[in-house]
Amino acid sequence: MANVSIVGTGTWGIALGMLLQENGHHVTAWSKIPEEIAYLKEHHMHKSLPGVEIPEEIVFTTDLKSACEGMDLIVLSVPSVFTRATARSMRPFVAEGQIIVNVAKGIEESTLMTLVEQIRQEIPQADVAVLSGPSHAEEVSRHMPTACVAGAKSKETAERIQKYFMSRCFRVYTSPDVIGIELGGSLKNVIALAAGIADGYGCGDNAKAALITRGIHEIARLGGKMGGNARTFYGLTGVGDLIVTCASMHSRNRRAGILIGQGYSMEEAMKKVEMVVEGVYSAKAALALGKKYGVSLPIVEQVNRVLFEGKPAGEAIAELMERDRRIEHSDLPWEQE
Repeated sequence: MANVSIVGTGTWGIALGMLLQENGHHVTAWSKIPEEIAYLKEHHMHKSLPGVEIPEEIVFTTDLKSACEGMDLIVLSVPSVFTRATARSMRPFVAEGQIIVNVAKGIEESTLMTLVEQIRQEIPQADVAVLSGPSHAEEVSRHMPTACVAGAKSKETAERIQKYFMSRCFRVYTSPDVIGIELGGSLKNVIALAAGIADGYGCGDNAKAALITRGIHEIARLGGKMGGNARTFYGLTGVGDLIVTCASMHSRNRRAGILIGQGYSMEEAMKKVEMVVEGVYSAKAALALGKKYGVSLPIVEQVNRVLFEGKPAGEAIAELMERDRRIEHSDLPWEQE
């Protein structure tokens, strides 16, 4: 049995806490919001996971020190916009070599750093890893089959995380490609917004398939320039995560996109979804990364224009369709020129 803490009691943190507790570990879950912790203690349910009973064995606390000190594993599960501030608050309580596994997805707009990079900067003594993949909390909390990837600097750390999380319903692979895993998980949220916008506008399945396919092409080209491995982007944390986020109504990014496609503003859509829409926070950063590394990201560019410039969805879709003619794969040879 290991001592594990979940820092952040959103639906994903709670689902993973339940999984770890059921795997035989002692789990402590932390939130800085006293009302949230009081509700979880009293009801053993999460308001956004109706019908899911949280085991009474999970300990809930607002004391960050007790949630970090002496833990074999810390799961950092706060929304991406709060990752840096939370990591900074954790730093005094984290020991040399203590494992922190980040399970949120996003890129910091001001620095263009991934979440693992931010955590390493704020807690340099920690052994920081990532767990990501096509995984909705609503399904994991109900023991529905799911597969993810644990990425770390060392094989030993990745395999240790794999051992903690593996169960008959939750399969974990390992990978050394931390940057690739993080970029796939972050950038797919922007593409999912595009897919949702297309759904809301009424484009149909053909358009969604095209957005998913060309979207992973954009992610892979940028990710490759940033040091990620191409195979990662065509694995669970790339195309796998992109498919589930573009297709599922569990996806807050898709749901927000649908509302925007129907004519709601970005602010109105986020308010209606009532949860953090990570793709909105990653969209500007993704566009900036494209410019920094000299990679054309037409879908990401149009999403930014719709979100932040008020461009109508129909105009954005038309502009994508009317781009200059292209060859799909420029490295494939012709039999005849």
